[in-house]
Amino acid sequence: MHRLQTHDLEIGATEAVQRHYSRHVVATKPVSQRKLDFEHSRPRWLRECMAEATGVFYYVFPGIAAIASFTLNLENEAGVAAFGSLFQIGWAFAIGIAFAIITCAPTSGGHFNPAITICFAIWQGFPWKKVPHYIFSQIFGAFVAGLLLVGMYWPEIQAFKAESIAAGKGLVYNGGPGQNLGYLFLTEFFVDSFIGLIIWANLDPANPFVSPTSAPFAIGLAYATMVWGFADIAISTNLARDLGIRIVAAIFFGGESFTYLNYSWIAILFNIPATIFATGYYVFLMRDSLGKIAKGHAVHEHGEEGLRRHITNTGHIETGAANALRSNQSGSDEYNLGKQA
Repeated sequence: MHRLQTHDLEIGATEAVQRHYSRHVVATKPVSQRKLDFEHSRPRWLRECMAEATGVFYYVFPGIAAIASFTLNLENEAGVAAFGSLFQIGWAFAIGIAFAIITCAPTSGGHFNPAITICFAIWQGFPWKKVPHYIFSQIFGAFVAGLLLVGMYWPEIQAFKAESIAAGKGLVYNGGPGQNLGYLFLTEFFVDSFIGLIIWANLDPANPFVSPTSAPFAIGLAYATMVWGFADIAISTNLARDLGIRIVAAIFFGGESFTYLNYSWIAILFNIPATIFATGYYVFLMRDSLGKIAKGHAVHEHGEEGLRRHITNTGHIETGAANALRSNQSGSDEYNLGKQA
């Protein structure tokens, strides 16, 4: 290539170069039977619990670390700009969520939120018997994230605590408790509904605008958008994140983290009904189950005969679903879609 002064290789030369380089690549180690036996022996429920706890940790820790860096340096001589802003906090949560989904969702399904787990049980057939240990694992992951953050920032937190008490400001730093609880309910319900609807749209296999590679980042950006818009007046967005960290706060700073102006119950509980409302809105008004069947992600409860009967009875289907079904049939006119499309 150097002598020819070209950046192109003929097919034969390309193959020779590829074979040459392949000799310098370490071969993949064969998978041993011992390893397969070990992996098979692992309890499925334990793997799912650890994946959920790890995913929530990945999601929570970057966000609360960004909050700590920002909050604990408000009085720093270098100025706030050196240590972040709400914009940085939003991105920390967004990227943390994306990493959590990429890392842990293949094992547990990537719920990372008790409200999402409950919605999967309601709408998607997720086993109810798994719901309690999923929710416990999610809260535990957030608890560990909060515990680790306190340990890493303990000197700064203690100094901040002393300064705050000396200034008569107390230990509660949140825009929420200072507002009317009705406004806080409205804000929390809207934020959680907004996020829940976007999550459900991203998880819809019939959605042509979402791919498995883009979904983690789209979901993360939904969280970031709400952080940028409403973090200054307090939002929770996730029972596990709020309750897990609130327990850590109660351990180190007292029960005021739960009792201050009776705000905590809104932060802890209301993302569940809000998320059920949002996902129900999507399921009843926006979901295209026929498109889901057409793409091979679901089947009719009565099989091919039931699907054929449905199309015959309705007389028409949406264009997108018709095209997908036609391509799935590879030119077959079994469902007589030509006229309907």
